[in-house]
Amino acid sequence: MLTNINTKPKIMAVDDSVVMQNLVKRALEDEYQVLVADNAVDALSMIYHEPIAVLLLDVSMPGIDGLELCRTVRNLPQFQNLPIIMLTARDGLFDKVQGRLAGATEYLTKPFDAEQLRQVVRKFVRATISPDATPSL
Repeated sequence: MLTNINTKPKIMAVDDSVVMQNLVKRALEDEYQVLVADNAVDALSMIYHEPIAVLLLDVSMPGIDGLELCRTVRNLPQFQNLPIIMLTARDGLFDKVQGRLAGATEYLTKPFDAEQLRQVVRKFVRATISPDATPSL
């Protein structure tokens, strides 16, 4: 039985590296519809128009970095409960603290393990679509 792509939860990956976008897509595309953006402005535009279940953010991006984008998204009432996973090469304790302070729900480092990424995303997708979850709209 084929699954209609529109019934899959949507995951957005924001990373300025096309290679990284493709790795995330490959890891998640069996279970999710993966949308990608290479900058914060495009990402913000997309999350306003698409029902995103989980947002994956790289920290190091030109212009508006992932931490600033995370803070911006957290300041928008309709996205306060959106799970945000920082997916970045920055793996120091200070970096992780900065991610949490910016509002990140989870912090994973690159290079990431595809199965670990799937497990973390699955956990947050279940939380957003479970009947116990409070609607964000």
